[in-house]
Amino acid sequence: MQNLIFVGSLAVFYGLLLWWSARHLPAEKWQIAASIPVKKTREGSWWGINLTYYGFFSANAMVCAVGLFFMLSGSLGIPAFQSFIFLAPLLSLCFPASRLFARWVEKKPATATIGGAYFAGVVLAPWLGLFIKHSFQVFLSPAWQIIPLLAALSISYILGEGLGRLACISFGCCYGLPLAKGPAWVRFVFRQRHFVFTGPMKKASYESGLHGTPLVPIQLITSVIYGAAGLGGILLFLHGHFLAALLGTNLLAGLWRAYSEVLRADYRGEKKFTAYQKMSLIGAAYTCLLPWFFDYRGLPAPQVGAGLELLWNPTLLLALQGLWIFILLATGTSKVTRSSIRFHLNKGKI
Repeated sequence: MQNLIFVGSLAVFYGLLLWWSARHLPAEKWQIAASIPVKKTREGSWWGINLTYYGFFSANAMVCAVGLFFMLSGSLGIPAFQSFIFLAPLLSLCFPASRLFARWVEKKPATATIGGAYFAGVVLAPWLGLFIKHSFQVFLSPAWQIIPLLAALSISYILGEGLGRLACISFGCCYGLPLAKGPAWVRFVFRQRHFVFTGPMKKASYESGLHGTPLVPIQLITSVIYGAAGLGGILLFLHGHFLAALLGTNLLAGLWRAYSEVLRADYRGEKKFTAYQKMSLIGAAYTCLLPWFFDYRGLPAPQVGAGLELLWNPTLLLALQGLWIFILLATGTSKVTRSSIRFHLNKGKI
């Protein structure tokens, strides 16, 4: 019952958040969150650096994913520090990979792709976990086993990406096909539930001229599918079905990423079958091989209360806050927009 209450509460919150996001985030005002003046011009105005809602929602998604990983691993009895020595180097590798893969595929200097980070994480995580296990075996919890650890990571990733797609809605990136060009079933299902991005700085507008055009809401579809998979994965995990949670979430993430590209209109390389689709399918197939190399046995049933108690730690909470600020600045400092700001006295308030 405790597991159902926890997952049900998450589902309600997630559903309400998606409902609100679908109604509001495509609008122009939900792109730029703040502008910081940095240099005064001769005319008396200021050039400003823009902080975007893309960074805000990306930071929220990252912190939720990392917090969920600590919670799930903590439910197995793994201390926070042991989870940290696995997650910190993995994120340190995946974050630059997201930019390197995007530059390789799209040939653009100021972009990143979660597909590249996903591929790097899928390939590296098992062997990083194995290296830590053999290097620090004397100090590690008996619950430190590769398959459950990867299951916690996969669940955290897919739910985090589901939340992260809200950033794409606010920025107008990763956008879908014009509804008129979509498959018949898509036109029928989304004829009244499509996205219309407004504002010249939305990526769908300046990259493809799709301002005011009804588009397939591919970001929201991904959020719904990944959110459902992540919540189902949590339930499987908390009932001790680690392999099912790992394979279910990872296979769905890879297969849906490969198919969803068919419904997208943004630039993802010159080839019709994109590099991101290939990486997604390779990552999904790679995951299916992991049970041949790693085994797990003798683990006690996860305790959701123990996982939540682990999160209630000042050091961990401060670390998550620091991560939030870092992701906000790293992904939310806009490189493709600038602002011109003027200040004046409100004399009626003096």
